[in-house]
Amino acid sequence: MAAPNTMHNLTTLIKRLEAATSRLEDIATTTELPKDVPALALGQSVVSPPDASAVSTPPLPPKQPPAEPVPESVEEFDTLLASSVDTYVKLSNELGGIVAQQVRCWPKALLLPLPRPSQMSSASEVHRGFQEERKLLLLTTKAAKPELPIFQKLLKPINDVIISVGELKDSNRPDPMYTQLSAVADGIMMLAWVTIENRPYKHVEECLGSAQFFGNRVLKEQKDRHGSPSSTDPKQVEWIQSFYQLFRDLAEYVKQFYPSGITWNPHGQPAEAVAKALSGDVSQPVAGRSGGPPPPPPPPPPGPPPVLDIKTETPPGTASPSGLGAVFSELNKGAAVTKGLRKVDKSEMTHKNPSLRAGSAVSDRAKSPAPGKKPKPESMRVKKPARKELEGNKWTLENYDKESEPIEINVSLNQSVLISRCNNTTVILKGKANQVTVENSSRLSLVLDTLVSTVDVVKAQNFGLQVFGTIPTVMLDQVDGAQIYLSKESTGTKLFTSKSDGINLNVISSPSDDYKEVPLPSQICSYFDEGKGELVSEIVAHAG
Repeated sequence: MAAPNTMHNLTTLIKRLEAATSRLEDIATTTELPKDVPALALGQSVVSPPDASAVSTPPLPPKQPPAEPVPESVEEFDTLLASSVDTYVKLSNELGGIVAQQVRCWPKALLLPLPRPSQMSSASEVHRGFQEERKLLLLTTKAAKPELPIFQKLLKPINDVIISVGELKDSNRPDPMYTQLSAVADGIMMLAWVTIENRPYKHVEECLGSAQFFGNRVLKEQKDRHGSPSSTDPKQVEWIQSFYQLFRDLAEYVKQFYPSGITWNPHGQPAEAVAKALSGDVSQPVAGRSGGPPPPPPPPPPGPPPVLDIKTETPPGTASPSGLGAVFSELNKGAAVTKGLRKVDKSEMTHKNPSLRAGSAVSDRAKSPAPGKKPKPESMRVKKPARKELEGNKWTLENYDKESEPIEINVSLNQSVLISRCNNTTVILKGKANQVTVENSSRLSLVLDTLVSTVDVVKAQNFGLQVFGTIPTVMLDQVDGAQIYLSKESTGTKLFTSKSDGINLNVISSPSDDYKEVPLPSQICSYFDEGKGELVSEIVAHAG
C-alpha cells in the first residue's frame, strides 16, 4: 500500500506545480514590462544586470542659443531700476500705509486680476511705469520709427500708469498720507520724457519741481514735529529724499543717452512686429523677472450686424409723419417735391405790383422779437468760498468779492502769490516777494513793496497797481483798462502788453514829485518797406 500512496502524493504535487506555473504565465502575459528591461525566465532567482549596450540613453536637451547682448542704454536703465527704483520701493514698503500697500513686483501681479485703484500701491505703480519704459527703450533699439498712431499705441501702458497714480490719489483723499500720494501723482509725469524731442531731461527736472510742492510739505511737517520725538518719523524724510533722488538719476540718464529724445533703429523691423516678439521673449529678463506676462485674452467676437428694416410703403392706417420726420419725408421725394405747388399768376406777384405790397396783411407786429438771454437766477448760482492759504512757498488768494477791508499778506523773498477770481477787492503785499500772478479778476487793486521777478496779469478788467519799492517788469495780457503807479525807484520798470487797451502809466516827475500820466499805445501801424525789405511797425499817435 505504500507504493500507491506515494504515487498519489506525487501526482497531486505535479498537478499543483502545473497550476502554479500556469498562474505565473498568466500574470507574466498580462503585465507590460519596460522595453529597456529584459524579461526574466520563469524560475530565475537572481536577476543579472542588463548589458550596457542594451540600455537606451535618454537624448540630451538641445543647446539654447546664446542670449542676445543688451544695448548699453538699456543696461544702464536696468542699473537705474536696481538702484534708485528698488530703493524707493523698499522704503515705501517700510513706510507702510497706502504708499506701501500691496507693494509687489508688477510682472507677477499681471497674472492676477487688475485691482481697484484703492487697492493699488503708488510704489508698485511707479515700479510698473519704469518697467514699461524699459520695454519701450529696448524696442527702440530693434525697431524702425513708427507712425504716430502706432507710437501712441506703444505709449498706452505708460499712460495707463500715469492715470492709475492719479486715480489712486483721488480715491484716497481722507487718507493720512494724501500729501505723499499727491507728491507722487505730481511727479509721475516724469515718465512722459519719452515723448519730448528737445532736451527731455529738462522735463524730468521740471517734474521734480512739481513733486517738491507737496514733498516739501512732508519735510516741513517732520521739521515742525522735531520738538516731539515720539511723533517724529525719520522714515518719511528718507522716503521723500529717495523719491527726489529718482528724478535726479533719471535726468542724468536721459542727459547721457537721449539728449535729443529717444532714437530708433533706421534698419530695424516694424515696431508692431518687434513689440509682439518682445512680449513673448523670455531671453531678455526685465530687472527682477524671469519671464514675460501672459498675453491678454482675445476680445469677444463681434455681435451680429444690425438689421436695417426699410419700408417702401406706409401701411394703411398709419398717421403721416410730422415735425422733422415730415421734412425728411418730403425731401426724399426728389424732383417730385414741387408737384403739389400752385403756379402763381403775374397779377399776384408783389414785386411786380407795388399796390399789393402796400396792402399786405403781414405787419411788423407779427414778427416775433428775438429771444433775449435771461440772466441766471441768484438762487442757482453757486458761490465758491473764499480762500487764503500758504502752500509751501506759494500764497493763493481766490474767490474774494466786494471786500470792505484790504487783504494784507506778509511775504518773504522765496514766496510767490497767485490772485485768482478776486473782484472789487484790494490786496496789500508787505515785504519783498518773488512773483505775483493775477488772473480772471475785475476791479482789483494791488499794492506792493518790492518784487524780485514780475507782476503777470492775465484777463483782468479795471486793474490797479501801485509800487512803493522796485519791480523789474510788468506783463499785461488781455487787460481791459489799467492804472499803474510806479515809485521814483521803479521808473526803469519794463511793461509788456498784448491784446490790452486803456492802460495808463503814472510816473513821478523829478521837478514837482507829482505823478505824470502817460497812456500806453494801443494801436500799431505796420507796413512793408520795399527799400529796407522788411516789415516796419510804428505807433499811431492821436493828436487833437
